[in-house]
Amino acid sequence: MRICLLGPVRATADDATPVGVGGVRLRMLLARLALEEGRPVSVEALVDGLWGEQPPADAGNALQALVSRLRKALRGAGTVDSVAGGYRVAVDADDVDTHRFEELAGQGRRELAAGRLDEAASTLGDALAL
Repeated sequence: MRICLLGPVRATADDATPVGVGGVRLRMLLARLALEEGRPVSVEALVDGLWGEQPPADAGNALQALVSRLRKALRGAGTVDSVAGGYRVAVDADDVDTHRFEELAGQGRRELAAGRLDEAASTLGDALAL
């Protein structure tokens, strides 16, 4: 699964089929998990990120319901795992466009510093295309 956070939040299956992730909070949950690129995110961090200073009375259950909806939306394109004290989305860093952008931008800067202008232009162009 690939997750795009630059621009509208969206996900695609490995075969490039779009995955429908509807609703603002559901996309926020996917984005927050994807930013960690497969690392666990605590329940507290997710509640804070989703609701800020006004969480629902039973934030733990509300989060569980959102996770359940996200799992259904991903329909096998990806998984959301329960881990001790939180959740994680099973993606590699390269499957998240923000990580890929940072990698390409860094590579482009190194190419510029080395005087490889054509390579830098191509690499930085790829980063901007994301």
